[in-house]
Amino acid sequence: MYTLNLKQMTQQEFLDEYWQKKPVVIRQGFKNFIDPIAADELAGLAMEEQIESRLVHKKDGKWQAAFGPFESYEHLGTKNWSLVVQALDNFSEEAAEIIEAFRFIPHWRLDDLMASFAMPGGSVGPHIDNYDTFICQGSGKRHWRVGDSGKHVEFAAHEALLHVEAFEAIIDVKLDAGDILYIPPGFPHEGISLDTSMSFSVGFRGNSAVSVLSAFADHLIDNEKGSQLLTDPDRQVVSHSGEVSNDDYTSIKSQVQNLLDDDESFKKFTGQFLTSAKHDLDILVPDEPFELTEVSNLLNSHAIKRLGGLRAFYFEDTIEEGFCYINGSELAFSAEIADGVKLLCDKVMLLPDDISEWSRNAAFVELVAELLNQGYWYLAEVE
Repeated sequence: MYTLNLKQMTQQEFLDEYWQKKPVVIRQGFKNFIDPIAADELAGLAMEEQIESRLVHKKDGKWQAAFGPFESYEHLGTKNWSLVVQALDNFSEEAAEIIEAFRFIPHWRLDDLMASFAMPGGSVGPHIDNYDTFICQGSGKRHWRVGDSGKHVEFAAHEALLHVEAFEAIIDVKLDAGDILYIPPGFPHEGISLDTSMSFSVGFRGNSAVSVLSAFADHLIDNEKGSQLLTDPDRQVVSHSGEVSNDDYTSIKSQVQNLLDDDESFKKFTGQFLTSAKHDLDILVPDEPFELTEVSNLLNSHAIKRLGGLRAFYFEDTIEEGFCYINGSELAFSAEIADGVKLLCDKVMLLPDDISEWSRNAAFVELVAELLNQGYWYLAEVE
């Protein structure tokens, strides 16, 4: 388990002073940090088709980038290249535990856990991210420079690399294992490996209005909603046929606004949208479905653990009505087990003691059996 040490600063003080405001170095944010995954294991994952990975290096002084899967790395030599693997939390339980230290930020804001392996001199170049990131230094050392937010000129250093022009650093540091660098969106930064090194980045991203509206439009189409035509039975004669009157403009705007004001419909969409998987999930459906009696007994002796990368959320005003959202779908359940469902959504792993009051509840056991059979949760031995 990774425990975040904010150096005499509370979690709320960090949010008040730094979150989405300015970068900060947290020395030994993770004490005695050990890489949760070996470099060769990470390289092996990048050879898999379903895993999003990228190699970045320089050739003849020019930036190069390639997307996985990769067959080998020997041709890159021993300097000046970097391997990046996205959504490591979907495929490594040990690495996913890093995220648990950042649960003071709501999980719906989480993007993923990214891992980076770099040889001496390796880097992805100076760039700007559109998300909050906690860069957790693993083995080795890296030199980081971070500039201030503002107007910066970006350019394509390669068709797959968007870089930023030279910037003046407001942070210029070397990170050792366990150090954490927090960078809000919009701050240019560059990290260069000083030796063979690993780092793990926990990213939090907010959705743009465009992405939400685009997904909402798809949702309306898929559910055959919002197709009603604008009507105007009380239309009056006009003298300027080329004019869109204020009343007409209001009617057009209201037609769209009414869709957003349908709170039940928009909330359902939001729950489905926020829990939709951003990367492939490593779902493993059991060979034989679990029976209810079997599940009830197993809950007394085994932990239940959520699949890596799976998203499960609820709204504070509808959870008590018996609704939550898992992997892009609305899930209805008996309102009597609302508190038990909150536990499933709030925690990645639940021990027998955590759910002792629910293990004999028929509705809860039925729900857990359904989730186990879908491969969304799985049983784990209690150490």
